[in-house]
Formats: sequence, C-alpha cells, structure tokens
Amino acid sequence: MTRARFTDRELDFLTRTRVGRLATSDAAGQPHVVPVVFETDGQHLYTPLDEKPKRVQPRELKRVRNLLENPKVAFIVDHYEEDWTQLAWLLVRGTGTLVENGEAHVTGVRLLQEKYPQYEKMSLKDCLLIVITPFAVTSWKPLQE
Repeated sequence: MTRARFTDRELDFLTRTRVGRLATSDAAGQPHVVPVVFETDGQHLYTPLDEKPKRVQPRELKRVRNLLENPKVAFIVDHYEEDWTQLAWLLVRGTGTLVENGEAHVTGVRLLQEKYPQYEKMSLKDCLLIVITPFAVTSWKPLQE
C-alpha cells in the first residue's frame, strides 16, 4: 500500500541519518543521483544547495536543471551492517521544488542548521533549498511497524 506520510520509526531513522541520495531526471528520463545532506519537518524533506565546493553555480547544477524540467524525484537513505538482519532503507518518491525565500525556506534553513553544526560557519540564508513533498514512502526493516 502506497502512503505519503512517515511513520514514527521512519522519522527517527531520518533524524539519525546524516546523508541521503537524491535522484532527479531530465525531461527525457535520464537519471542523475547525488549524495546530499537533508532534514525533515515530518512532512517534507529539505536539502540545500550550499557553499560546499561545486563545479558550477548552484542554478546550473544538473539536479536543479532536472527539477526545472521534471519535478519528480526519488530520495533514499539506508543503513548497512555486516549483520544483514540490521539492514534498513527508506525510499521517498515525491515532487521537488526549489525555494529561495518564504516560510518553507526559513523552516528548512532552521532545521538544517540544527542538524549540521557545519552550518554555524556556512550561511544558508541566501542558498536555494530543494523541498521534497512525498507522494510515496516505502521502508524496509527494521523500520516497519
């Protein structure tokens, strides 16, 4: 059964996980995946286009160009251990939106600053954020309730 909301276990997993993988695709369906930092407010995921070194300006990044052509995204976080009974993953399929101001931007910046101490020295105030609104959330043990 497809659902668009996170369970309590999934939210706990998202809070503890430091990096995820964001997949976008262009209008022709060509996929592009990058590792990202992120945070959630329980309903959305927020990932910044911050000051970490990049080869091009933020608005020229492939993920940004893809979002402008095709707002559908996939986002995954996982946990690996050699004891495979402890494997877990959470997959979010949703819509990605670019925001640079407003309530969603303020919320995302605050949450990201609280999660990552690196943002004490790196400003997010003028950075674009990608806000992901889930339409399908799937997880695999031990996240299932």
